[in-house]
Amino acid sequence: MKQIESIKEFGGWLNRYTHASTCCGCEMTFSVYLPPAANKAPVPAVYFLSGLTCTDDNVRVKAGAQRYAAELGVALIMPDTSPRGEDVKDVEDRYDLGKGAGFYVNATETGWADHYQMYDYVTQELPTLIEAELPVQAGNRAITGHSMGGHGALICALKNPGHYRSVSAFAPIAHPVLCPWGEGCFSAYLGSNRELWKAWDATELILAGADAGPMLIDQGGADEFLAEQLYPEDLRRACEEQGVRLTLRMQEGYDHSYHFIATFIGEHLAFHANAMNA
Repeated sequence: MKQIESIKEFGGWLNRYTHASTCCGCEMTFSVYLPPAANKAPVPAVYFLSGLTCTDDNVRVKAGAQRYAAELGVALIMPDTSPRGEDVKDVEDRYDLGKGAGFYVNATETGWADHYQMYDYVTQELPTLIEAELPVQAGNRAITGHSMGGHGALICALKNPGHYRSVSAFAPIAHPVLCPWGEGCFSAYLGSNRELWKAWDATELILAGADAGPMLIDQGGADEFLAEQLYPEDLRRACEEQGVRLTLRMQEGYDHSYHFIATFIGEHLAFHANAMNA
């Protein structure tokens, strides 16, 4: 870990780091907000997975999360959304595939598998590094995310029972095997066998019996991607069918932007703080 930036905010510190990732085979960048409480003792951590086209910078600048994290005494861990570097495969004319669009899966296809191992990076490599090097409590973590990152948060929790104390999401891509964003990335990263895609889809995981405990999801009613890409009602029906605890809040008038996230991020962090401090 090499610290490349440190900014004081709300009594704590917003730091940025780089490190050589074994999973992704490249240098990765991530940001961490450490609240004032971290000066005295290790604190719980909330991981925020960002959406398409984002880096670690978007959420730390736009979401207004650090004020709430300082008050609640939780760290924020903000990874990048994909591997980076000259040797990393990309598609120049696509914003929804390649760099900035890792989709939090472990790619299996030639050309992609060498670097696009974001699931292992987020669930294993990064937490191990964070908990060894920073004042963050080992094993006491929660996860949330937005859009593609909301999808990532849900599958990380569903595929790893007990790994996270709680999970939430903002406008997640809830049924990616059926939507254009998911189909585009899954066919490239995972191949043509659509049955294999289901292992990376929150709705399909729940239908297959997965459970991550109580889930909180906020979805904007005026989200421009709601009908074509997100499919929250598919997730709701799957949870009802399987008896999985889901709070899905349709927020009238809100779009897909960080204005929407900033409005409700405090409630999500409080939800996670309650779970991690129980």
